[in-house]
Amino acid sequence: MWRGRLFFRLHWIGVAFLEVSLLWIFILSTAIAFWPVSRMAGWLMVPYLAWVTIAASLNAAIWRMKA
Repeated sequence: MWRGRLFFRLHWIGVAFLEVSLLWIFILSTAIAFWPVSRMAGWLMVPYLAWVTIAASLNAAIWRMKA
């Protein structure tokens, strides 16, 4: 949610990358925590993790090109 504001409005690309990286870690942690309780819940986090991975990769590429 904040990544959009940091990236698009404020153009703080490095800070947006840090935020999306933290989000990625929290999603992975949530999926791991869900796994023992419900494997289905753990698997349902995988597409979200994939989407955030793509967003982080694009953010990193743009940050590298702007630097």
